Amino acid sequence: MSLPLSLLDLAPICEGQSISNALSNSRELAKQAERSGYQRVWLAEHHGMHGVASSATAIMLGNIAGATNHIRVGAGGVMLPNHAPLVIAEQFGTLETLYPGRIDLGLGRAPGTDMATAKALRRNLNGNAHVDTYPDDIKELQHYLGTPVPGQKIIAVPGANTHIPLWLLGSSLYSAQLAASVGLPYSFASHFAPDQLFDALHVYRSMFTPSDTQESPYVMAGVMAVVADTDEEAQYLFTSVQQQFMNMRRGLNKPFAKPVDDLSAICSEADYAMLSHVLRYALVGSKATVAAQLAKFVEATEVDEVIVSMPIHNLEARLKSVALLAEINI
Repeated sequence: MSLPLSLLDLAPICEGQSISNALSNSRELAKQAERSGYQRVWLAEHHGMHGVASSATAIMLGNIAGATNHIRVGAGGVMLPNHAPLVIAEQFGTLETLYPGRIDLGLGRAPGTDMATAKALRRNLNGNAHVDTYPDDIKELQHYLGTPVPGQKIIAVPGANTHIPLWLLGSSLYSAQLAASVGLPYSFASHFAPDQLFDALHVYRSMFTPSDTQESPYVMAGVMAVVADTDEEAQYLFTSVQQQFMNMRRGLNKPFAKPVDDLSAICSEADYAMLSHVLRYALVGSKATVAAQLAKFVEATEVDEVIVSMPIHNLEARLKSVALLAEINI
């Protein structure tokens, strides 16, 4: 692809499989992404979800980077309110030292879990995570990853002088405005929260302030993609993520579901309306069908890069979808 294409891996723990399978599958997915010419592969921090294995994100990234040779590897993202900035600087500084020039650090503001689990993460001594310190935490993290100044008392070792590229992630105008104000590249989570996509892109681009690391706005947007030999096969595979969203809306914490032949047997009209809304930017079909869908998305958003989640239960079908999507020329 002429447009940079990246991969977002949620390390799905699939129905009928183990967590060990999920971790192994993530390695294979990253290797396929590298073979297919993807720009980067990111993993996202989530906690307490029976269908997601990427809670210890930095550890997983080390495994992914070790299984590949040159593709960029990063967090999409680390939920910074869950962590002390120094800890993240040390973790990602270690990754950058082991795999120089290949590590990205995307930052998010949400806890990535339910509130009880967020409290159990114990970011602060009182057990509460505070998102209102997020802008200051970003600056502190940049400070640790940068060049130490004379007399600096706290040094990230490893971490200092690594200058790891930071991204801000989000699904709201807040994140867009913050990314613009600090002059960082921005990734919008339109793959699951599409409502404010165009407003956020406008805010980010119009308010962008150049920084030492980023001279001009740079936007990535997320989509889900299921590419198969036929539209019918892709729609069948897509029923897995449709079930996942139905389960989440019902408060059910389940492994990533197997596809079903007849979604209508378990999906109400209200479910269909919800799925149509939240997954409006999903790319589903044959290569020709998805090519047209992707071209329309890129033309409308004018994004600089697309990051794709492949919500497919079967690993071989997932790997094939990664390869087929990369063959599309946008």
